[in-house]
Amino acid sequence: MDETLRIEVVYALPSKQQIVCLTLPPASTVRQAIEASGLLQKYPEIDLAKNKIGVFAKLTKPDALLRDQDRIEIYRPLIADPKEVRKQRAAEGKVMKKGAGDGESE
Repeated sequence: MDETLRIEVVYALPSKQQIVCLTLPPASTVRQAIEASGLLQKYPEIDLAKNKIGVFAKLTKPDALLRDQDRIEIYRPLIADPKEVRKQRAAEGKVMKKGAGDGESE
């Protein structure tokens, strides 16, 4: 059996995705992998106290133990609340439907 873990650490930006492949010792944690990736130095906006992190899209804690082939994802904070965006779109749709026939009655 292999004595190392092969891990990917991913941080997605609006224009590109950073993927760092690592080999770590057994019993490594999510935090150790993120620190070893160098992404914290490259992207100072990442704050492990604020940014959510996950393994294969499932939220996890920094002290969680890793398994071989895990993919750690560092999530950026949401700029807009998805519920509010949906409400705004729905409200705009109602206005457009109401106003659609106004210009035709002359």
